[in-house]
Amino acid sequence: MSPNSHCFPTGQTLLTVQQDIKAKLKYKYQHISEGIGHHGNQSLFKDIYTELYITEGGSGGLNNEHEVRQIEMASKKQTTQETPIKCNDIFKPLPGQDKPIRTVLTKGIAGVGKTVSVQKVILDWAEGKANQDVNFMFPLPFRDLNLKKDQYSLMQHISHYLSELKEIDSIEDGETKIVFIFDGLDECRLPLDFKNNEKCCDVTKPTSVDVLLTNLIKGNLLPSALLWITSRPAAANQIPPECIDQVTEVRGFNDPQKEEYFRKKIPDQNLANDIIKHMKTSRSLHIMCHIPVFCWISATVLEMILKEAEKDEVPKTLTQMYSHFIFIQIIVKNRKYNIATETNPKELSQSDKDMILKLAKLAFQQLQKGNLIFYEEDLRKCGLDVTEASEYSALCTEIFKEESGLYQDKVYSFVHLSIQEFLAAVHAIESCLDKKENVFSPTGDDEEKESIQLSDLHRRAVDQALKSENGHLDLFLRFLLGLSLESNQNLLRGLLTQTGSTTQTNDETVERTVRYLSDNIERESSPERIINLFHCLNELGANSLVEDMQTSLHSGTLSEIKLKPDQCSALAYLLLMSEEVLEKFKLKRYNTSEKGYQRLMPVVKTCKRALLDGCKLTYKSCETLASIHQTPNCPLRELDLSYNDLEDRGLELLCVGLTSPLCNIQTLVLGQCGLTEGCCSVLASVLSSPNSQLKQLELRDNDLQDSGVTLLSAGLEDPINYTHWGKYSCFSQVCTELSYTAVCWTGGSRL
Repeated sequence: MSPNSHCFPTGQTLLTVQQDIKAKLKYKYQHISEGIGHHGNQSLFKDIYTELYITEGGSGGLNNEHEVRQIEMASKKQTTQETPIKCNDIFKPLPGQDKPIRTVLTKGIAGVGKTVSVQKVILDWAEGKANQDVNFMFPLPFRDLNLKKDQYSLMQHISHYLSELKEIDSIEDGETKIVFIFDGLDECRLPLDFKNNEKCCDVTKPTSVDVLLTNLIKGNLLPSALLWITSRPAAANQIPPECIDQVTEVRGFNDPQKEEYFRKKIPDQNLANDIIKHMKTSRSLHIMCHIPVFCWISATVLEMILKEAEKDEVPKTLTQMYSHFIFIQIIVKNRKYNIATETNPKELSQSDKDMILKLAKLAFQQLQKGNLIFYEEDLRKCGLDVTEASEYSALCTEIFKEESGLYQDKVYSFVHLSIQEFLAAVHAIESCLDKKENVFSPTGDDEEKESIQLSDLHRRAVDQALKSENGHLDLFLRFLLGLSLESNQNLLRGLLTQTGSTTQTNDETVERTVRYLSDNIERESSPERIINLFHCLNELGANSLVEDMQTSLHSGTLSEIKLKPDQCSALAYLLLMSEEVLEKFKLKRYNTSEKGYQRLMPVVKTCKRALLDGCKLTYKSCETLASIHQTPNCPLRELDLSYNDLEDRGLELLCVGLTSPLCNIQTLVLGQCGLTEGCCSVLASVLSSPNSQLKQLELRDNDLQDSGVTLLSAGLEDPINYTHWGKYSCFSQVCTELSYTAVCWTGGSRL
């Protein structure tokens, strides 16, 4: 492509500017920092990079599950055919796609590798290895854009970051191929008001960052430019779906990639093999290794522990892993900078303790608000001196980091969300043990403070976690309860006030908490929240119910006993934690009550065929099933709900999930479910939905009446989906003993 004289001043060719920018980006992105800020030792990107698993990601809609639950689903062995996508190919249409792709949204949980994927694409472009048809790549992280309050034009914003463009009036010539990369939508604190923001089409017109972004994403500004946006799943719905052409998902490491990472990270291959072997012994730890950052944390901890032959301290739970990690990082920091500890070198100094507890307070306050990125004002609000925080981030870069933004403003964060959740738990438990404060209900009454016990905090934390719609306190709760064990507190020597100084013993605290968890497992209605309570019991080492169910499951004796609801929850926990995707889940094989069947519902999301016929399910089950249909990576293809009294209201709830872009149901059986003509209009909307994957629908022995079948037929005849429905038999035996002859489709013909 020849340089455009309007865009570039005399003597400054397109090639020259492009080469200068490539050189600048190569210098910036050639190193990778696994949690390490700009103060730490960094590795060359090419030496440590391990290919990530990226797939087509359905829709950009909201996902309310805690990210650890999402990774547990992603950890299932994939039995469906998915096409991996290389990060350099995200703008290439998938097979069967004709529409050109302008805007790509890439989803992925915290620490799964979104930013590393961005780094890979930019570095490969800068080094001339990929996407050489692109003239410019402009990486603009949301964490930096948050800080710009004044009004600037798009050209001025870009020039702030890449000074090579300062002399250029415009890049809007229709020939220059540009890619904008907006990393970290979940870190955005701008309103992104797509509905009310003014229209802006001029790249030289000064306006707010929010207006610039919404117009760029909508295509009013630089409609020929390509956009790549990354986000955690819970924030993905900030962008209107009509503005997104392609959604991809970063899944992190699959099992072979986990092992490849450890072997690259640990030079001693025998030690690497020992670490891989140990991680496989704990399902919860192995699942977390789908997250590259957790692999790094595990490698850091296990390399030191196994080297020093302290194998009796090898962590088996998440709480133990993170307790070791925090302690090891402080010890490494002190050794590195020759900082003498006041007492035993394996105990925390008072200065380290004070700083960690300040960071823990920040972690808790920001977790409550849902923030992963902090600014100076956030630090000041919780008593952290900015200079003090900056100095500590320079020393202990693997816990807390400070980075310079586009405009040299400082942004702060914990290395990973899970570290923030762990430290938030440290703050909660230390506030109770040392200050006699319950962080969920602080009180100034000295008499009431004196009576506060750790079990009071546990009960309140359990209650708060159970109320959370998105489970944002689930992992925090697991850490909080895990830290209640004296053995885990000993791992953080000198950081926590010992529980022995309180009026109740550690054993009594654990016993009361286990009893409270068990009571909630019996009465809680949300199957998802119940699953997390079993994770909490595992952190406390109270696994008896799960172990009993595992024994019965392996021995094949489950069918011989009538399962209580809490036993059903334990069974659901076991099946969900398994790495296998079930070919078939037949609910009726288990002898239990209606409430017990409800507890087993989450297992549906781990199977390909769910046979739930004749299990006395009601409309209440349909809300759970609808949420399952909206679960990413759900392998479910066939659902049989026949001979259950679902009623019309149950089907209406179910249809919410059936129209989700994430739903992959192809066969739905609803025979004798108490349905009437009242549900047919809702069901017809499913049949005509462009998102629907349904190929076979059975509605036998329902009182649909002629009017209901007419509505269903109208849904099938929708011209939008004529081609889709013309390929399949849409419903068989829709109703019996009716005068109306139903319209069916088989091979595109009316019968």
